[in-house]
Amino acid sequence: MVGEWFKRISAFLARMPGVPVLVAVGLVVLNFLFQLMPDWPVVSFLAHTHLFLHVGVILGLLGILLGDVL
Repeated sequence: MVGEWFKRISAFLARMPGVPVLVAVGLVVLNFLFQLMPDWPVVSFLAHTHLFLHVGVILGLLGILLGDVL
C-alpha cells in the first residue's frame, strides 16, 4: 500500500516537478499574511512561531531536490 502511494507521488512529481516549490511559496506568503492579521489566538500562535514560513522553506528545498532527481 505504501509502495503504491510512493509510485503515485513520484509519477505526479515527474510530470509536474514545480508543484512543491509553488506550494512552498504559497506557504511563505500565507505566513506573511498571518503577520498582518489581528491577534486572534490561533493566528497569534502561527504568527509568532512562523510555522508556515519554516514548513514552506523546508518544502521548497525538498521540492528543488526532488525536481532535479525526477
